[in-house]
This record gives sequence, C-alpha cells and structure tokens, in this order.
Amino acid sequence: MSSRLVLAVATVLLATAFSATYAEAQTGAHSFSGLCAYYSGRGSGLTAAHRTLPFGTRLRVTDPASGRSVIVIVNDRGPFGRGRVLDLSVDAAKLLGMTERGVILVRADVL
Repeated sequence: MSSRLVLAVATVLLATAFSATYAEAQTGAHSFSGLCAYYSGRGSGLTAAHRTLPFGTRLRVTDPASGRSVIVIVNDRGPFGRGRVLDLSVDAAKLLGMTERGVILVRADVL
C-alpha cells in the first residue's frame, strides 16, 4: 500500500472517529479533539480559526504525538475543510512542529 493511500485512509478514519468531539467543540465544551491544519501564506501571530467559538477565545492547542502545545487566540472563522476542528496560523503551526505533516490530531482546551 502506498504511503499516500495509508495517509488518506488514516485521515478518513480519524475524521470519522472524532465526529462526536467535533460536535462538542461546536457547543462550546471546555476541551475538544480533532483534526487541525494550518493556513499557509496568510495570518501571523499565534492565531486560530474556529467555526463558532467567539473571537478572542484563548485556546491551548496540544499535539498529543509530540507533547508540544501553543496558546492561540481565535480571530477567524473556519476551518472550511471537512472534518477539521481548527486551522492555525503558520507561526502557531511552526511551534507545534506540524508544518511538515500538514494535518494533525490535536487537543484544544479553552482557557
């Protein structure tokens, strides 16, 4: 099986597995998990896009695979990609070490 196919299958499985936590994120739960990407080429600072959290909401976003975390502020709407719970700025993505991986599983805690 090619690595691209494995990655595609894993992404679909993760999106399906975290659909319930995505719903929790939309209702303003204090913590949620799901897929996260970053928006390259735009945005700076430690910011994030979320579909419903109020602008100015602070989140601690953690990559469970590496243990790295970053605190961001919601200042945009999105993500518009299917199955994702957050989009991060490039600066935040670099601190999480996710720029080479693109889409990762994260845990977000509302602060």
